[in-house]
Amino acid sequence: MRRKLSPGRLLAWAILVAVVLVTVFPFWWMVRTALTPASALYTDNAGLLPHDPTLINFTRILGLTSEAEARAAGGSGAHINFARYLLNSIVYCGLIAVCQTLFCAMAGYAFARLRFPGRDLTFTIVISALMVPPIFTLLPNFVLVKDLGLINTMAGMVAPTILMTPFAVFFLRQFFLSLPRDVEEAAILDGNGPWGVFWRISLPMSRGPLLTIGITTTVWAWKDFLWPLLVGRGEENRLVTVALGIFLQQSPNTQPDWTGLMAASTLSVIPVAILLVFVGKRLVQSLNFTGSK
Repeated sequence: MRRKLSPGRLLAWAILVAVVLVTVFPFWWMVRTALTPASALYTDNAGLLPHDPTLINFTRILGLTSEAEARAAGGSGAHINFARYLLNSIVYCGLIAVCQTLFCAMAGYAFARLRFPGRDLTFTIVISALMVPPIFTLLPNFVLVKDLGLINTMAGMVAPTILMTPFAVFFLRQFFLSLPRDVEEAAILDGNGPWGVFWRISLPMSRGPLLTIGITTTVWAWKDFLWPLLVGRGEENRLVTVALGIFLQQSPNTQPDWTGLMAASTLSVIPVAILLVFVGKRLVQSLNFTGSK
């Protein structure tokens, strides 16, 4: 039977719609600004849709127009090597997401199932790292990477976060503790050791949490700015987020190229949006996993 629309339910739906609109509106305004001609940016700002949409902001950002055409369209003549920076960002996020998810799964399984001296103390130290703000470790990490000669290299950019994070270790440990021991004990009776049980039993049963950590790590790495700015300012290792900041610096100080910046920002959001579209439904379904068949 259909539920009646009570005042409380209507209020809840109204609040939910309002929250969604407030969340989506900045992204929509970014796209709208990217489609607006620079000459009409300050005069055409009353509606939700641009009156005269154009793709010139995207073409000049990608370097598909001459410098004269870009300046005529209201830009500063600067463009972004988007293909190169996009590839760098994909490599950066892919390395961090895959390696960090795998290593955190190994650490979480060790803390959940293995018995070794100092396990609880080590886990407490790992969890206590959650209370340390990342800005406190920025300078020591930079000095270490510099001493190792890894400035302006992809290895130096991924070094501080490629192994594990305290939250991911804690999250996966709690999930491994909830797995039924009967399946693992049956695998041990079949001759599997701890390594075989982890790879053949526990890891396949943890697709949901692993996918969750992988996606959140990818999104976090994609929007990372300060560390890649310090370590990877070179052209060969520059990320999209760093390129956006440099593009803004290349704009005139009196009137920033907002339309070009919004066009570049829109292009930078597309890969993450595609990832969430194709993986989001599977992620929600996998979070409903509570046991084994």
